[in-house]
Amino acid sequence: MHHDADRRTLIQFSLLAGLAGLLPPARAGEATAATGTATPQDFDFLVGTWRIAHRKLKDRLVGSQEWLEFEGSCHMHKLLDGLANVDDNLFEVPGVPYRGVTLRAYDAQTRNWRIWWLDSRFPQKIDVPVVGGFADGVGTFLSDDEWKGTPVKVRFRWSHITPTSARWEQAFSTDDGKSWEINWSMRFTRTA
Repeated sequence: MHHDADRRTLIQFSLLAGLAGLLPPARAGEATAATGTATPQDFDFLVGTWRIAHRKLKDRLVGSQEWLEFEGSCHMHKLLDGLANVDDNLFEVPGVPYRGVTLRAYDAQTRNWRIWWLDSRFPQKIDVPVVGGFADGVGTFLSDDEWKGTPVKVRFRWSHITPTSARWEQAFSTDDGKSWEINWSMRFTRTA
């Protein structure tokens, strides 16, 4: 049953991604990290099934120190002979579980990855992609976006990658990257 759901997710997201103009393009002048260092194998570590411990800031950009902690799972597949991949995520937030899909695509011309996010709570909106790659075992991906009307720089960071574990975090900056507020972290543990 799990594989049927994964297959449906892949098909649905592939159809969405194939529609002209649906995925937001990278913005002109966007900041990228580790430009020109990405390879198609960068996300091979993530292939498979994972259990995730989430720690998410309750309110962003207001000085909150209150964190929500919950569990989740993720299953990632390669697509396009490794030039893209997609993962299906379950967020087991007490009382309000939801799903999300990440689509990553490798750009051979710029040697960067673009990463889009689709959330089941807002299925009509695909986020602006973060762009970047890996250097010295750390993946850094950036974009310019907004949070509740406030312009923000968004940063995804992958680190502490082993065959059975990894860490991911998201941070926002309102001062063009001079300071960052980490608002979400995930600790991945491989289950298959």
